Formats: sequence, structure tokens, C-alpha cells
Amino acid sequence: MTIAKSAVSSAGDGGTEHWMIRNPVLPGFHPDPSIVRVGSDYYIATSTFEWYPGVRVHHSTDLVHWQPLGGVLTERRLLDLTGTADSCGIWAPNLTYAHGLFHLVYTDVATFAGGYWDPQNYLVTAPSMAGPWSDPVVLHGRGFDSSLFHDEDGTTWMLSMRADWRPGRNRFGGIEIQRYDCAERRLTGPAHLIFEGTGAGLTEAPNVYRQDGWYYLVTAEGGTSWTHQVTVARSRHLLGDYEVDGGGPLLTSAGRPELPLQKAGHGSLVQTPAGEWYLAHLVARPYSAQGRCVLGREAALQRVEWAAGAWPRIRDGVPAERVPAPTGVVVTAGPPSSEQLEDDDFDAPELGPNWSTLRRPATPDWIDLSARPSHLRIHGGQSPMARHRPSLVARRVTARQCTFEVTCEFEPRNARQLAGITAYYNSRNWYYLHVTADDDCTPVLDVLCCDSGRVTTAPGLRTVLDGVPRIGLRVRLDGPALTFAYTTNPGEMAVWYDVGRTFDATTLSDEYAATIVPGEPEAWGFTGAFVGLWVQDLGAEGGYADFDRAAYRAD
Repeated sequence: MTIAKSAVSSAGDGGTEHWMIRNPVLPGFHPDPSIVRVGSDYYIATSTFEWYPGVRVHHSTDLVHWQPLGGVLTERRLLDLTGTADSCGIWAPNLTYAHGLFHLVYTDVATFAGGYWDPQNYLVTAPSMAGPWSDPVVLHGRGFDSSLFHDEDGTTWMLSMRADWRPGRNRFGGIEIQRYDCAERRLTGPAHLIFEGTGAGLTEAPNVYRQDGWYYLVTAEGGTSWTHQVTVARSRHLLGDYEVDGGGPLLTSAGRPELPLQKAGHGSLVQTPAGEWYLAHLVARPYSAQGRCVLGREAALQRVEWAAGAWPRIRDGVPAERVPAPTGVVVTAGPPSSEQLEDDDFDAPELGPNWSTLRRPATPDWIDLSARPSHLRIHGGQSPMARHRPSLVARRVTARQCTFEVTCEFEPRNARQLAGITAYYNSRNWYYLHVTADDDCTPVLDVLCCDSGRVTTAPGLRTVLDGVPRIGLRVRLDGPALTFAYTTNPGEMAVWYDVGRTFDATTLSDEYAATIVPGEPEAWGFTGAFVGLWVQDLGAEGGYADFDRAAYRAD
């Protein structure tokens, strides 16, 4: 596996240099960032929804370079996503550090239909990001976007939005807080409603920070789409009353469709060792003005000016693509991040940090990296519509222009066995270039398309592969255009053949997956596009495929 560091930029002025942060710092599906600093190390945890490992984490020492560490919730002991619906599962994790331990709070959401969420909150702790992580503490299920606040007096408090399922009521009922007893590992005492939000509505994602004798409450409002924003309120007392910043949102891109970074909101603050402040928050990059966002919701950083006793401020209150790095940061420029450029020959004993698996962890019963040296063997799973045992290993699409290429060996015995590559959004929207068998057992190459739950075969693309034991498969995203290609002689001298049709990549977007029900909050898709390796054995007959190489290139 080839792992590379992030590229960075610098800006000079009068012979001096200052390194710049390029946004988004975590491109592709990395929403709801929760940032924490421990010593000189920064960590960002992001939502993963129906994908394992749950809660993806990145590490940096300068806020410029970010290295993927993979996910925290790697096993069913920590997270069970069996049967999880699209865009449900892990919402908005919160990562903090106190008493010598990392504290990770996360919500497992069962649904968001009809005004219900069925959110169950959990807490796990570990002495380091490498673990071991404790068994989950079961917290309340009254709302999602939970967080912990560790006060100066040694107490710990849990915050979350308060969900109200009742028709005709405000489904986002405000922000509540309850004390958490770290020794007893349980919530204790009454829950207090401390903030009901502003006129922007949809108040969620609370974080509390203590600064200069004030408690600052940072929330997300306006929904997670175009009117998203970061709202700040403060109080002299933790339990309120909280006064809203009269200067308006700390950050938003609402009403500014010309900005390249849209949907700015859902933020968390971090202070550098030198006392400078930054806000980690989500953004999205539509392919046209308020158009579809194939890359999903991404993570960005903004510089925050925060004078003693004053309100925190971001320049112009809008997200910038380039932000000054912390003063004194010394950075060595390097090649692109492994999330932008990686060749994986599957030589490692386990999947690398850029791979995710759908709804079930990467366990030996279906993922095998030892049966053949330098090969990933994937045992076939259920159909694309099933939510229990899919066999999909995928990685995030991180750029508008990118290519994903694999080498595959597969001997299908019948039409119930399929293997290949996919461009995937959710169970209702995907494309699948695959090898399968015809009725006479002849292997063939074909393309399946799923548009809003309707599965079709792309006409005229079926290709006979008789006598081809090894095949190269490629998917290319070029803005809204998606194309597939294949080669029967993979390697340095490969000759690639285009399958002959261009598909619409924008169907793999949050906006296209949205479900709008009158009278209910808009239920957007939340995940962003993936490319990956997919194997299906619909008859449970022992089918598997071997993948020798997988290469991802972002232009």
C-alpha cells in the first residue's frame, strides 16, 4: 500500500512565508467534524452513518496536513449496523479528552421518517486513539448530536438536541444538558432544557466552551443544507440563561450561492497551544449553484478571532477556501494525501484506513487477505437492496475528477454470482460494472444501474468474456460524467476499452437522494459518493472474487 502526505500551500509577503490551510481539509464524505487537541496533536472525528468502521478519525500536528487513521468502531461489540437504513447509523460523533482518556460519544439513529429518529446514544473511552476502546456506556435516547463538556470543576455534562416526535410540534425541541458521572459511568440528576434556538430553527449539534468567565454554547441551525449555520449563545452559568450573539451566525453560506463552499455549519472549536482559535465545520461543493453535491458534506477549518470577553468572529462570517495556518507552524510540503492518490496491492494483514465496508465490519467470514498473498478475497454477499450482509468494500470519492481502477479474478458459476466495481451512493442509487454468468454459464461483463430504487441493465453493453480469467475494471468520474472501461490484459501494457456510454454521476448525491415529505423536515441523503469492490452471491453458493490491485487517483 502506498501512503502519501497531504500537499500544502504557502503565501509569501515581503519575503516572509505563512502556510495556508486549504479547504476542505477533509475532502469527500467527512461531515459533522468534532475537533480536539491533546498536546501538539489534533484529531477530527466525523460521521460515518451506515458504513464501518464507525466514526472516522484524522490526525494532524499543524492543522494543514491531515492523515487518515481509519475508524474507531471496528466491531459489533461497539456498533451493530445490521439492517441499518440508508443515511442512518452513526450521526455526529463528539470527541473530547479529559482525565487521561479520550471520550467518544456517538448516536446510532434508527430512522428519520415521519418525525421519528429512535436515537440511541453511547459513550466509549480509551487511553489513546489506538485504543483499546471500552465497552459502550448506554446513554439516553432522547435526541441526537450528543456531546460531552468537561468543566473546570471536574464535572462532566452531556448535551444533545431534544427530539419531539409529536405531530405539529417543533421536532427540534431545543438543547438539553444532564450531568454524567464518570466514576459511575452513568447519567445522573435531572435533564435541563437550556436553549430553544433562534428563528433559524432546527437547532442541533451543541458544544459548550468555557472562556473568560462565560459559557459559550455553539449549535448548528437551519438544517444541514443551503441555510445551515453556526449559532453562538453565551451565559455566565452553565444551565443558562443563554443570550444569542446579536451579530448573527458565527458562520453561514446561506444567501451566498456564489461561494464555492456551501452548507457551512455544524461546527466545533479548538484552541492552539499559542492561544489561537479555529472552527472545524462541514461544507459542501455543489457542481452548479445550489446544485448536486456528489462529494457529500466535507470538513473545513476557519480561523476565529476571539478577544477576551468578546464574541468569537470569523472574517465576514462566511467559509473561506484558504485560511492562515497557526502562527509559527513549520510544514514540509509533500505529495498528495493517500485519500487523493493510493495504490493498494493488498499486502497488509488488514484493510487500510481509506477503506470502508457497508453495514458489517470487515471480519474473516467474508474478508480474506491471507488466502492468496497480495490479494483481497471477498466472499459474496446479499443483493444491493438487502441491508444485512452486503459484501461491499469501498472508499470515498474525494474529487470531481477521479479514477478508480482494479484487477479482478472471478469465475461465476451462474447469474446469481456477480463481482466488479461500483460507483455507489446508497441502496437506491448506484452503478455497477460487473462480471457474471449467462444462462449457459459463459462469463459476461455488464452494467447495472439503480436510480431511486429502480434497477435496470444498461442496454447494449453486454460483453462476452469467455476465456478471460483476469480482468481490469475502471470507473472514471469527470464532474457530472461517469464512465466505465475494462481491459482483458491488465498490467503495464493494458489496452482499455470504454463500455460505450456516459452515465449521470450527479445521481450519486445528497440532493438526488433527498426525501421530501410535506410538513416534515427535509430528509436529505447524508453520505456522499463512494467507489468500491462489490461481490454478490445471491444464492449463497460459496462465490467469491479475488482483487489483486486497487488504485485511486484524484486529478
